Amino acid sequence: MDALIRKLEHFTQFTDEERKALASLSDLPVMVSPRQDIIREGDNPTGVNLIVEGYAIRYKALSDGRRQILGYFLAGDICDLRVFVLKRMDHSIAALTPVAVRVISESRIMAITDRYPRIMRALWWATLVEESISREWLLSMGQRTAAERMAHLFCEIYHRARFVDLVEGHKVALPLRQTDLAETTGLSVVHVNRVLQDLRKRGLIAFDGQVLTLLDPDGLEEFALFDPLYLHMDEDKAMITTTQPITARAG
Repeated sequence: MDALIRKLEHFTQFTDEERKALASLSDLPVMVSPRQDIIREGDNPTGVNLIVEGYAIRYKALSDGRRQILGYFLAGDICDLRVFVLKRMDHSIAALTPVAVRVISESRIMAITDRYPRIMRALWWATLVEESISREWLLSMGQRTAAERMAHLFCEIYHRARFVDLVEGHKVALPLRQTDLAETTGLSVVHVNRVLQDLRKRGLIAFDGQVLTLLDPDGLEEFALFDPLYLHMDEDKAMITTTQPITARAG
């Protein structure tokens, strides 16, 4: 659960008791093979999926098989905290790589958020960040050029991975096929190939389908018109921690 705690502590600092509570949210992780669905559209969700290791995606598909990737999940990401409100899933979540998933039951989510208001606020924050990312993706699809769109995606994944200590220098594991990138950016596979070549020629990235290297991080961000503000990972933790301490309620 370390990645989840590292992510949430970009919003606030937890006490040792709160960290222990988060660490006990679920039992041992379940392994999901690459390219397998974790939960499908139409399924009845029985718990919240927390990605412990690997990459997963949120997607929607048409009846003829065409698919749109709507989001990426990294270690520490909770897949749709509010699924308990839904009787059926309206989208699917699938593993891109071997993925370790912890399933957190509704009762455990309710118990920990009732007992620890600071954790509840941090989980709200994580949900709002997810929505902010979706808005930025819509902006990319509507207004950024194909090359800017791809560059922006690479910037985002790099920053999100860095926040949970998954980068080495300017390198991050990114096992994506060109078909995955096409389904993410709304481009054809041929166009994706051309865009990748363009970004390489500009000296901005190196990418072999397994590892992404930002050769010129500042240049890539400038080219993509990337502003990490929408990731909300530099929130002023004093907003919570310098106010009157929040104590756990008995129960």
